[in-house]
Amino acid sequence: MLTRTEDSELVLGCERRIVNAWPALATLVVGDWVLRFANGYSGRANAATPLSYGAELDAEMLDLIEELYRADGLVPSIRLTPLVTEATRAAVLERGYRIKDKSFGMIAPLADASVVEEAELEIETRPSPEWIAGCAALQTGVKTHVGNLTAILERIRLPAAFATWIVEGDPVAFGMSVAERGMAEIGLICVSPDHRGQGYGRSIVRGLMGWAGAKGCRDAYLQVEQGNAVALNLYGSLGFRQLYAYETRILD
Repeated sequence: MLTRTEDSELVLGCERRIVNAWPALATLVVGDWVLRFANGYSGRANAATPLSYGAELDAEMLDLIEELYRADGLVPSIRLTPLVTEATRAAVLERGYRIKDKSFGMIAPLADASVVEEAELEIETRPSPEWIAGCAALQTGVKTHVGNLTAILERIRLPAAFATWIVEGDPVAFGMSVAERGMAEIGLICVSPDHRGQGYGRSIVRGLMGWAGAKGCRDAYLQVEQGNAVALNLYGSLGFRQLYAYETRILD
């Protein structure tokens, strides 16, 4: 579990804001945990997540989590962030939860971020059907489901930006950001396979950082899989640093 430091406050701030930046279709708050359900679309929208320092899970709570997710046709899923106690982590592992994926939470200051004014960059305050379809087409597995993606995006109530990079009239890269209380999450960064390696992903992230800075945000944050070397290099070059690591575990 984290000790109270400036960075640990940032971890808590990111984790609490994520719930609003990427809304689930249904949410239950039980003790120090939020349980989220979204038809299986994305991991964090279909997992139990701690929202307080020293968040604990006992046998009764684990039974409830498993019952609720299975009743919704979902695999029980728990995000183990630095906010949980070692006893909770041990209890989850003892139950047989296996690692689904490991991720980093990264953060970057926005003091020097400037608004990107390039004709190729389009930023909308709401996602158009074309933006949703284009973004979904570049995902994999269950994330290609346009309807489930639309349902999540329609629930965003905070200031948001939906960015598209246009090359010769064609949309080739997408991304989004949601601002809340001085921090902005950046996510869903994706580039068409035929246009990768040309800096369009960087342009989208820079554009969203500029938008967030103009909204008065002091920091941008994001989540990335630990094994995604390309993304890690990109974000590192844009000033993002690793703030924390976490893992998502599921019970088959």
